[in-house]
Amino acid sequence: MAIKIESYKQQYQATFKALNIQWIEMYFTVEETDLKALDHPQAYILDPGGAILVAVNHGEIVGVCALIKIEEGDHDFELAKMAVSPAYQGKGIGFLLGQSIIEKARQLGSKKLYLESNTALVPAINLYKKLGFQEISGVPTPYARCNIQMELFL
Repeated sequence: MAIKIESYKQQYQATFKALNIQWIEMYFTVEETDLKALDHPQAYILDPGGAILVAVNHGEIVGVCALIKIEEGDHDFELAKMAVSPAYQGKGIGFLLGQSIIEKARQLGSKKLYLESNTALVPAINLYKKLGFQEISGVPTPYARCNIQMELFL
């Protein structure tokens, strides 16, 4: 494998959405908040000051991850919409994407990242812990599936 991390381009939108819908539907139900970001990443993620990175293997997008700007509270960005193609899971791509999106957050001046997940996603929770995230509570969430919240001080 020759994984390259690249910045999002408009032509990646369909794959960005497809990779995320695939994992969400495997475990949960796609929610309205998901569709806002997945159908309109330019308006919902990029224009407000966020970022999307993609993992590319020989021209094929095999993973995606976003930073969504947070305007309220004490977190700067939410790490969100991370997905890796099932054929490429377990190969370190999620960790590489996570490290890259954390570095992107630093470049954007972030001091604290936030994420939401579900404890049923054991590999994802382990990945977040490996990246340095720690569990927190008390932040309102728009997601029915969210039962764990985590943060990372940069």
